[in-house]
Amino acid sequence: MFASVPGPIGPIDSSVVPRFAGIATFARLPRLDEAGRADIAVVGIPFDSGVSYRPGARFAPAAIREASRLLRPYHPVLDVSPFAAVQVVDAGDIAVNPFNIDEAIETVRTEAGLLMNTGAQVVTVGGDHTLALPLLRAVADRHGPVALLHFDAHLDTWDTYFGQPYTHGTPFRRAVEEGLLDTEALSHVGTRGPLYGKADLDEDGRLGFGIITSADVMRRGVDETVDALRQRIGDRPLYVSIDIDVLDPAHAPGTGTPEAGGMTSRELLEILRGLRGLNLVGGDVVEVAPAYDHADITSVAAAHVAYDLISLLALRAASA
Repeated sequence: MFASVPGPIGPIDSSVVPRFAGIATFARLPRLDEAGRADIAVVGIPFDSGVSYRPGARFAPAAIREASRLLRPYHPVLDVSPFAAVQVVDAGDIAVNPFNIDEAIETVRTEAGLLMNTGAQVVTVGGDHTLALPLLRAVADRHGPVALLHFDAHLDTWDTYFGQPYTHGTPFRRAVEEGLLDTEALSHVGTRGPLYGKADLDEDGRLGFGIITSADVMRRGVDETVDALRQRIGDRPLYVSIDIDVLDPAHAPGTGTPEAGGMTSRELLEILRGLRGLNLVGGDVVEVAPAYDHADITSVAAAHVAYDLISLLALRAASA
């Protein structure tokens, strides 16, 4: 079912096996054990024990894989065939303890780190945003402090929830405190909605974050937004973390903490494509909650976002 030609093993041929048939892997890619190696690995983490409102993101990896069946192998905007340029695989799920957040965080760091140590770059589909912290720990183990581009309706730099330091609302405060991030190159994109107080913004600024709100994207447009982000990031190693609630609920109803007034899926994808040529070293797409989705709108958006991250990584690897 996989093409027996030299070079990377690509997706199942959809002219032979219909897209709706067979066991779902991301974009119908080979599993890691089938390919034997990976330049880019898509990894699921079915975990949502860090959420503060709607649960259900533990079911996202499976839903995103199903929604990715229609992805095709050529990206016309970036002019790259990512699955032919490098070996991309579905590395399955990292199984974590749903009852112990501390243990889950350590498992994610260890397992993601083992994949990265093989030379693979990792694109994660979660799961809730708590996972960004152990993923950043693994990335920093390999690259040192990295630039962060964080797409989200929320800041996720709060200190604790109910006295707990590790939740989906705290990962980037912890990441700054642990020295995982280059504080000269931190940006939130798409933030909006009410906060607990002005101090939230003041504390976020002290951590080093710049903010481009969803209203800023609407008024300034994609091109100006991309220019500002590229100037802030420079040539630093870059990690991109995408909470699907950065999109308006019209484009992503299936998420745990929806906020009105968000970005469109078109804006998000075009901003990502504007990162072409930057030193991207990994990324995640989190907070898809399939139980609240309609017609797979949110899962389809997440699958396309992950595909664009893969394409950016493949494009850079192929040109290196």
